[in-house]
Amino acid sequence: MFKKILFATDATPVCEIAAKTAFELSEKYGSELILVHVVADFFQGTCPFVPDMPGKEKTLSVPEYTAFVKEGMKKNYGFLAKRFGDPEYKVIKGKSWEEILKFALKIKVDCIIMGAHAQKEASAEKTLQKVAQKAHCPVLSIARPCETSFWYFNRIIFGTDFSKASMSAFQFAYKLADYIGCKLHIFHALDIESSGTGDIPGQKQIEDQIKEAKARIEELYVSQMENFDNYDMAVWEGIPYVELLKFARETSGDLIVMAHHTKDIDSEKAFFSHTIDQVVFRSACPVVSVNKYCNFK
Repeated sequence: MFKKILFATDATPVCEIAAKTAFELSEKYGSELILVHVVADFFQGTCPFVPDMPGKEKTLSVPEYTAFVKEGMKKNYGFLAKRFGDPEYKVIKGKSWEEILKFALKIKVDCIIMGAHAQKEASAEKTLQKVAQKAHCPVLSIARPCETSFWYFNRIIFGTDFSKASMSAFQFAYKLADYIGCKLHIFHALDIESSGTGDIPGQKQIEDQIKEAKARIEELYVSQMENFDNYDMAVWEGIPYVELLKFARETSGDLIVMAHHTKDIDSEKAFFSHTIDQVVFRSACPVVSVNKYCNFK
């Protein structure tokens, strides 16, 4: 399922958390693992992987600089490499999100793993946003240590709003669940306050909407799953990201799969919707975003 995994790291604490998942996933699937670090300039400032790198008193060539950084990466992730095997290390100069995307496309990776930085970290957050927007493979983001994952994965949750953008996310979630042989939960949250009128529907109306949503799940998704029957579907009402996170917690979900954006808008202009943005930064388990460029049919 994952023949080649790319882990993009900037040496921040949240990337240390994501690193463990990257190494463990590569071991489970026998994947080739590549660690990439992008620097803005080979000779500007101190590299976070090599805090004691020689300064202006010694001018380093590009190969020397790259070698220093690679050694720093190997030292930083040595405890994981010792347990799970040595990955390939790559140091690239340029704009982070552009170089990650170009390199991922060049070597044809099946998954990109990144740390989900706090929203106040604007530069790092933008990198994740842009990579998720344009990547030709699923992007798995991790914000905190995974408490529920056990040998990746046992319970996959696919969150949908029935948009066109959600279909690629469904295909990935279904194919992965079928490949692993794990449980697939298909989840939809009725946003009962999204009408903008301020009118809260009555209980009968909510129940009718729940029935309608379940019928749409059957039509759009269950009909495509052939003989796969290890699934269930749930429709809750409330604030979508809150309900999805609650559902993941109550079911001990260890992977959430969503579309990169959850509205029928031009994906070239779309960044994370409010729902997936909140899920990514609040989830206790990894979150995969899938965009229109990913094809799993």
